[in-house]
Amino acid sequence: MTDTWTRETVRNIPLYYNPKVKAVRMDTSTNVLGPNPVLRDVLRECADMDLNQYPAPYSDGLREALAETYGISADNFVVGNGSDEVLDIIFKTYMNPGETVISPYPSYSLHSFFVKINAGRFDTVDLKPGFQLDADALLKREGKVILLCTPNNPTANTFDRRAVEQVIKEHDGPVVVDEAYGEFADDSFISRVNDFENLIVTRTFSKAYGMAGLRVGYMASNPKMANQMQRVKIPYSLNRISERAAMAALQNREYIDATIELVRREREKLSRGLNALGLKPFPSQSNFVLFKCPVPSSELVAKLADRGVLIRDFGKLRLLEDCARTTVGTEELNAMLLSRLEEVLETW
Repeated sequence: MTDTWTRETVRNIPLYYNPKVKAVRMDTSTNVLGPNPVLRDVLRECADMDLNQYPAPYSDGLREALAETYGISADNFVVGNGSDEVLDIIFKTYMNPGETVISPYPSYSLHSFFVKINAGRFDTVDLKPGFQLDADALLKREGKVILLCTPNNPTANTFDRRAVEQVIKEHDGPVVVDEAYGEFADDSFISRVNDFENLIVTRTFSKAYGMAGLRVGYMASNPKMANQMQRVKIPYSLNRISERAAMAALQNREYIDATIELVRREREKLSRGLNALGLKPFPSQSNFVLFKCPVPSSELVAKLADRGVLIRDFGKLRLLEDCARTTVGTEELNAMLLSRLEEVLETW
C-alpha cells in the first residue's frame, strides 16, 4: 500500500485552504491597492534580460538593498521564495527530527505544516485573554525553537513587546518572530537582530509590497545565524525577475506609505461598521480584522460568498468559535462588504 511508503510525520497533513468560489477576494489579506506599480517597468526591463542564466545563488543584490533599507548588513539577511521558504529553512537548520517547536495558539496554520514536513513535533500554548502572549507558559514548555507571529494571524493584534523580549532573552534556543504583517504595526524587531544570539525575524513582499504572486520573502538575524541558514538554503531559489522587482519595490516608498495610510484609516472605519452590524471586531494592527459573529460563522461566510464576497471562516477552531476574518479594503470595498453583510444578517 502506498500509505505505508509515506513518511509517518506527513501522512495526515491536509491540503491548504483553496476555495473554488469566484468572488471578490477579501480572504487573503493581500494589498487592496493592487499590484505594486514598479512591476510594470521591471517586467519591461526583464524582457531584455538573459533569462537563460541562473540568478545569483543567494540574491546578493536584494540582500544589499534590504541592508540599506534597514540600516544593518547584507550579512544579516537570507532571502527566499516567499517567507514560507525562509520558515522552512529555519526548521531545516535548527530542528532535528523529533524535536519540538513551540508556538502560541491560535496562530498561522502553516507554521505547524513546516514543522511536520521536517519531521518535527509542534506544541502550542494558548494565548491569554485579549489574544496576548503568555511568555511564562511558553518558556516552561520544553522545545528547541519558539515561533511567534506578531501581528498575529488570524487574531490581527501585536503581542506586548516586553513579553516577546522576555521569550527571546530567556529561551535557550532560536526564537522566530514572524512579521509578515509588520509594515502595518507600530513595532518591529528587525532593528534588534544584532542584540540577540537567538533572534530570527521573517518578513514578506506579499502583503504591504503588493507582490504576492512573485513569492519573495526574507529573514534577518545576527550574521552567524544567517550564515548557517544561508548554507542550508537551496541556491537559486529566488528567480531573477522576482529579485529585480523586490529591489525596485524597496525604492518605491510612495506606494508602501499609501498602503499603510489606507489600512490604518480604513481599518478603524471598517471596525466601526462591523460593530454597528452587531459583529464584534477585535483590535487590529494588521491589514485584516477578526470579528465574532452573533450567528454561525460558517453559514455567514457561505451566504456572503453566494453574494460574491469571500472572507475567511475560523469559527470551527477552539478559542475562535464563530469568528471570521476579512481583509481591510478600500473605502469602496469596505462599504460593499458591510452592505452584503447586512443583507446576510437580515436572513436570520
